Amino acid sequence: MGTVYTQLSITERRRIERWRHAKVPVDEMARVLKRCRSTIFRELKRNHFSDESLPKHDGYYGAAAQLMTADRRARDRKLIKHPDLCKHVIERLKNGWTPEQISNRMILDQSSPRVCQETIYRYIYSKEGKRDDLWWYLPTHRVARRPRRTRRRREPKFHRDVSILFRPDDVAHRRQFGHWEGDLMLFKQRLGQTNVTSLVERV
Repeated sequence: MGTVYTQLSITERRRIERWRHAKVPVDEMARVLKRCRSTIFRELKRNHFSDESLPKHDGYYGAAAQLMTADRRARDRKLIKHPDLCKHVIERLKNGWTPEQISNRMILDQSSPRVCQETIYRYIYSKEGKRDDLWWYLPTHRVARRPRRTRRRREPKFHRDVSILFRPDDVAHRRQFGHWEGDLMLFKQRLGQTNVTSLVERV
């Protein structure tokens, strides 16, 4: 696998802006930010602010660079570049399909182009998706997306209705024969398929 590349953050872009005005060499910027010098050169070239009505303000600005990058990445998204694919995905969302079902069906049909479920979720919660209220067609109807890889509350393994706290009084006070308590002890997997089961009559 190749190395993972992370985009420049707004903090880094503001530092580059200050260094640019102070005429700090690009090699020094790259050394402090621990980035490749070509990354800094590409950033200064691609996100250079220029306006014919404001010729005196031409230059590199961190906030403007962040906006230009976000706008460029939005135009490059697959569901923006392929309107027919986007229309197909939206139709299935409105018919009750989940993003997982849409993406898996495309894989099964070997559609081209196709999108993964993460791309669909990102579009739903993007500016374009929120404008059309696409989040409403999801099963959870969440206006804002839950952060990925967050810890979710697990359902209890045993339903409350079968808890021993609700056992009949005759069983709880050991008044009758024939009521048993069971317990199971499992050992580590390296010990093999071994366990101990105990059964004790309450009277």
